[in-house]
Amino acid sequence: MTPADLFALPAMQRALIAAVVTGLAAPVVGTYLVQRRLALMGDGLGHVAVTGVALGLLTGASPTWTAVIVAVLGAAIIELIRERGSANGDVALALLFYGGLAGGVLLTGISGQSAAFLGQYLFGSLLTIGISDLIVTMALSAVVIVLGIGLAPQLFAVAQDQEFAKVSGLRVRFYNLLVAVLAAVSVTVAMRTVGLLLVSALMVVPVAASQQLTRSFRATLLGAMVIGTIASLGGLVISAFASFKATVAPGPTIVLLALACFTVAWPIGSLLRRRRRLVEPFPVDPEVEALYGACPGEHDHQHGPACGHLAIEHGDHVDYVHDGHRHAVHVEASGERHYDEH
Repeated sequence: MTPADLFALPAMQRALIAAVVTGLAAPVVGTYLVQRRLALMGDGLGHVAVTGVALGLLTGASPTWTAVIVAVLGAAIIELIRERGSANGDVALALLFYGGLAGGVLLTGISGQSAAFLGQYLFGSLLTIGISDLIVTMALSAVVIVLGIGLAPQLFAVAQDQEFAKVSGLRVRFYNLLVAVLAAVSVTVAMRTVGLLLVSALMVVPVAASQQLTRSFRATLLGAMVIGTIASLGGLVISAFASFKATVAPGPTIVLLALACFTVAWPIGSLLRRRRRLVEPFPVDPEVEALYGACPGEHDHQHGPACGHLAIEHGDHVDYVHDGHRHAVHVEASGERHYDEH
């Protein structure tokens, strides 16, 4: 089978669409979870959603919708426990997570389905997604993306500093609950892509990779969406072609590719941060800054963050005060550094 024949298959086309929308939606919520230091919340909700899938198999309803309902209820309970901040809160969450997974496996057996059938929800099964599941996935992903981006200022304010958000008049409890519900929806959206046991990786790893390369929250959010989409599409394509020689599941491949993106982004981010530090100005008193004016002169001193001279922001560069006047560092195209005096 040629690549053209592979991508012409309806199952592959549905899988590609599901991979794109999941790769876009999951990191949106993951960005807020990482900001609130709740990176493992998606993993816990994935355990809870297993019971929802099993309920769907037991009752004959759509496992996707029952998983959404159970995951949303679980998210609300998790948020209430977290808000109370009791000493035994983490124990209660652990009981909820483990109970959700055990209950799902038990109900699956009662429904007459084997544990192997549940595996397509635990570890993903993109190539078997049907049209109805695809429509649900697209609709839920659209809701997550629209709310996650449209309410970004409010959600970021609440995630960054809840006390300040309260003083500003924001409904902190409502937005916290909204993030929890969106996380639950994202979990069910991604369960056919990477599986309930791996969904947290698609929500968190692209965000962690994007943080290495960006400085602002909005840039991190958009970068995470791009990386999530690349990982989802790339993992699906790699697994599809590799399956000609061996059985390669899309879900684990997507997660490993996301981790590879982080592995590449981390050293690049370290270099970028180091470069920014080299030109970052030292704190300066405005009254001290006003004392220095233009006075030309020559010297062979090499300026930098550790040179001990006062650094002052000046437009798009940094001036270093030396001998009563400023020296501006400039870098030629060849990489050679020199100083303009003014």
